[in-house]
Order: sequence, then C-alpha cells, then structure tokens
Amino acid sequence: MAVLEGTPGEVQRFAVDWMLGRLARWLRILGHDVAYGRHLRDRTLVDCARGEGRLLLTRDTRLLRDPHLPRHLFIESDHFREQLRQVAAAVALGKAPLLTRCLDCNRPLTEVPRDRVRDRVPPYVWDTAPRFLACGRCGRVYWPATHRAHMLRELAAIGIVHEERA
Repeated sequence: MAVLEGTPGEVQRFAVDWMLGRLARWLRILGHDVAYGRHLRDRTLVDCARGEGRLLLTRDTRLLRDPHLPRHLFIESDHFREQLRQVAAAVALGKAPLLTRCLDCNRPLTEVPRDRVRDRVPPYVWDTAPRFLACGRCGRVYWPATHRAHMLRELAAIGIVHEERA
C-alpha cells in the first residue's frame, strides 16, 4: 500500500465514521486531530473531510459509491489493531506528541496549575502526579500514570513505535 501523505512528526487530520469509534480514540491517543461522533451523519462527515482537508476513514461501502468522495481510506478489518496497522501503513503515524488531545472531544490539551484541578482528581493522584493537562472544552483532566505505559506497549504490539518526547 502506498503512503497517502504526511511527514513523520506532523499531526494528521482525519474524519472517522461511526463504525470506527475505537480507531478514532487510538488516533487521538497518538495525538492526531480526529473528527468523530457516533451521531454524525455521513453527509456531515464527508463535508467535514472535504472542507477541512481531512482524510476520511470509513467502513461504509455505501459511501464508496459517491463519485465525489474526498480523499479516503476504506478500512478493511473489524478489529481495531488491524485498522490501526492499516492506517499506519497508509499515513505517517507514530511521531506526533502522544496524549495531547482530549479523547472525548478532540481538543488540544493544555497544562494547568495543580491548584486548579485539586477538587477534580482523586487524592492519591493529586499527591503523586507531577503535572496535569486539561481540556478547555469539556474540562476533562489528564495526568501521567501507568495507563501511558500500557498504551505504549499496545502500540508496540501493533507495530507502531512511538518515540517519547521529553
């Protein structure tokens, strides 16, 4: 499969159909900009991909019949690991900063002062986490923890090597 586009290190932009929710989440974990919503209609997603220059990822064979479909990649597998491998083979993935986007709403995360999140995290986390990131849209708070190591192991098992940044 030929690489569609992209340079390692740059954030890729995707529009992902409702059948690929787990893939959308993992692409966000990898730091990529992913337009996704379970209730987005096909036309809205196609318009988003076209208007914002996103690569449309789909499992919807009906969409493939559209002769005016923007850049797209038909995802062949039902299993997210294979889906992620397919996308990684087609697009430069793996070098964007890891865990820099909200997994729920896709907004970039920003570092926040510890005192701003004290009442929003468990006491043990408050005592042990060195820093906190928050989503400016939905307010979700993130911190470095063991799940980061688990995610890196999962990515390595899939075949996506992700270099940590200092």
